[in-house]
Amino acid sequence: MTDQTPEPALPRADDAMTPILTVERIEDNFFRGRETPNGKGRMFGGQVLGQALMAAANTVEGDRLNHSLHAYFMRPGDATLPVLYRVERDMDGRSFNTRRVIAIQNGQPILNLAASFQVQEEGFSHTDPFPENIPEPEDLLNEHQLAEKYSDQVPGMLARFLEWDRPVEIRPCSLIPPYDMTPPEGETYRWIRANAPMPDDQALHRAAMVYTSDMGLIGAALAKHEVGFFTEGMRVASLDHATWIHGDLRMDDWLLYCMDSPWSGGGRGLTGGRVFTRDGRLVATIAQEGMIRRKL
Repeated sequence: MTDQTPEPALPRADDAMTPILTVERIEDNFFRGRETPNGKGRMFGGQVLGQALMAAANTVEGDRLNHSLHAYFMRPGDATLPVLYRVERDMDGRSFNTRRVIAIQNGQPILNLAASFQVQEEGFSHTDPFPENIPEPEDLLNEHQLAEKYSDQVPGMLARFLEWDRPVEIRPCSLIPPYDMTPPEGETYRWIRANAPMPDDQALHRAAMVYTSDMGLIGAALAKHEVGFFTEGMRVASLDHATWIHGDLRMDDWLLYCMDSPWSGGGRGLTGGRVFTRDGRLVATIAQEGMIRRKL
């Protein structure tokens, strides 16, 4: 639990997640995703992931939902430009559909993604348990409140980053860089949710979770070495991303995101994540490798 009673939560904003992830069909297998609202510089990788998944989902008929995806980031995206998505319909089977998506900007691919969709069915079931001794999100400060409380520890780059009005609220369960540079032992935890209620569209909620899963995951590897994203000289970029979705979820309700890093070396860090609903269901497992280099 936090050492002080947190300030009242910031009011929930209008739904910004849905328009960010909505893609426009411009041809049978071609879609356009919007630029980052008020964006500049490099486009957030999670936005490209989420839009690519929505493009694939728009080519799958019936009640089949995404259960896994695997993606490679190839080039940084431009936050000021829309993204073109080309979908390949590789297979439509009795139970599964597979799709490949290429995200394109300025005539060059910036991401490729493979995704699988499945009919909803019953089967054998087991799951990891919900972690113990997790504070409730209402007892925690969000990122904006943490930055205000520890303003003397917030570097300029982080302050500018937090000015971006993101569509997701994040409440860390413990202090992380730059507020605490102690290397964590085991998993770290944060509560995540969209800033506003979203439509009852499970494909959209899954894409929103994929979007959010790219936020800070590589930080689990950095923290092992007492550095963070905004430590001087750090060069960090996502290389690949995999997600397995195990069940229905709502991104506009609190989800617990558990993160850890089992390995780093050779300028890369491997990280893993698990996502639980507040009532204890494991709904996603995530893996990501990123470039982590420091040049002083």
